[in-house]
Amino acid sequence: MENPTHAPAGPIESSRHLRVAAAVVWRDGELLLTQRPPGGDLGLLWEFPGGKIEPGETPEHALIREIREELGVGARPLNTIAVHRHEYPGELRVEIAFVRCELDTLDFVPSEAVYSVRWIRPRDVDLGELLAGDREFMKSLAAAPGADRA
Repeated sequence: MENPTHAPAGPIESSRHLRVAAAVVWRDGELLLTQRPPGGDLGLLWEFPGGKIEPGETPEHALIREIREELGVGARPLNTIAVHRHEYPGELRVEIAFVRCELDTLDFVPSEAVYSVRWIRPRDVDLGELLAGDREFMKSLAAAPGADRA
């Protein structure tokens, strides 16, 4: 059994910083969430659709690319609502730009990176089923007056 207090042998980065963009898409008071496929990192957890911001990209450009890749639809970023930071175990630091978006259609063609898609009211989200980096933002949405009418 591996000792959880010691890092595995071999070269590892001392700290990793990742910038990601997350699409905040509303429909009739419900938010769009996507589920990661089983296995792999954080499998079966729900998240806001989006992904890594590549070098030279803005969060808006990253979302246009990621939404096309993940859901097969076009996205129109509107405004950045919030930026949150989260540290995952293993020294991964994530900065997440939450950007309100409109989609050109809701007829999704999910890629292999998306196991499932759902619409849900923020207050109905089980935070234990959501990526840890998205939880604080989701809590703020659930607590906002009139959030279900967005």
